[in-house]
Amino acid sequence: MQMESIDNVHSNAQEYVHWFRNSAPYINAHRNKTFVLMFGGEAVHNANFKNIIHDIALMHSLGIRLILVHGARPQISENLKEKSIQSPFHNNRRITTRESLASVMSAVGSIRLQIEALLSMGLANSPMYGARIDVVSGNLVTAKPYGIRDGVDFQLTGEVRSVDTDAIQRHLDNHNIVLLGPSGYSTTGEVFNLLAEEVAMKTAIDLQADKLIFLGSQQGIIDEFSKLMREITPHQLDQHIAKYQDSNFEIALHLQYAKEASLQGVHRVHLISYDHDGALIEELFTRDGHGTMVTDAHYEEVRTATIDDVGGLINLLRPLEEEGILVYRSRERIENEIDHFAVIERDGMILACAALYPIPASQDEMKSAELACVAVHPSYRKSNRGSQILHYLEEKAKSMGIEQLFILTTRTAHWFLEQGFIEATVDDLPEARQALYNFQRNSLVCKKLIS
Repeated sequence: MQMESIDNVHSNAQEYVHWFRNSAPYINAHRNKTFVLMFGGEAVHNANFKNIIHDIALMHSLGIRLILVHGARPQISENLKEKSIQSPFHNNRRITTRESLASVMSAVGSIRLQIEALLSMGLANSPMYGARIDVVSGNLVTAKPYGIRDGVDFQLTGEVRSVDTDAIQRHLDNHNIVLLGPSGYSTTGEVFNLLAEEVAMKTAIDLQADKLIFLGSQQGIIDEFSKLMREITPHQLDQHIAKYQDSNFEIALHLQYAKEASLQGVHRVHLISYDHDGALIEELFTRDGHGTMVTDAHYEEVRTATIDDVGGLINLLRPLEEEGILVYRSRERIENEIDHFAVIERDGMILACAALYPIPASQDEMKSAELACVAVHPSYRKSNRGSQILHYLEEKAKSMGIEQLFILTTRTAHWFLEQGFIEATVDDLPEARQALYNFQRNSLVCKKLIS
């Protein structure tokens, strides 16, 4: 029993080491990048909020420049209910009367103090122990009246006029976390009640932030088959905005502002859940992520190849075949096998490709497939397009019930090892593939479990 316990501890430690090693590229990629993180008052109420604060502190310690934007809708509603003050909504936007403004500001100020207090925790045995985090806020958002819409005067409800990006950058340069709320100030000294989602979106655009992250009530965007959509383009969001408009206005707002931010230069917008412990860490430091990512790369997509791509595939593959890196494939063979190929296309040009070939398996063999023809245009080899198309085919393989992938390569083994493959031998190949192995090429064999 003692030996079994030690083995379990060792196994858990090995899993942690494996995860930590795989997270290293993300840690390096995110260092000194600017992220805008938005969460509503519902998230602050949630039991998981302290864990979110701990993860925010961890992100800060890893060198990520953070702007936090909080909402306060439920807290404002509670304050108004206690004082029996009516504050109606029109088109899902609160009409902020002068009578209600004090309750609005009280809720906003209370949340700001709560967040600052949580980020100041330094108790021994807590994830915040030894952390020194300075949080700054202030009159960093200038607002203007939302005005009269559809004949309705929104009074002290406003919209963002400008964000003081210079001041925010100085605070970030001083290693501070910047905290913004759903309020802004006019040049005449008035206070306006704003949408926190709009504050986050405008801030991310004006700062040209590397990421805008919305923490919402669900994991991300769910498609018609109740499956999580891992990635979506801004132009695909319209149908989902319409779907959530009546059922979940919070999500609809996130999608609306995610689209606008993505189209205006914020290259990655993430939609994740505030209720899931570790959602931020999963989304930012693991390959599969946690929620849905909105990317502006709508002019460039990974997709299954069609017969129209044959010419582009030949142009991409021929130089590598001539160098002996890839096995020669005739035009006829590529045409016959076109359904096996995936491509990344941009403005009519094939930038990358790869092919997935299922391998016949005997009854006692794992379901396997071979990855072949992995190629990236020379001008784009420093990008992540090779990893992108590899991930696409891994997901396709999983959907087909494939349990392990093999690659045979003469020169690029190190790249595949970096993608999670391990060295293998010809004997590890399924029998059907062993029979076709070309000993004259003497290709190295690598494999990867994906089940």
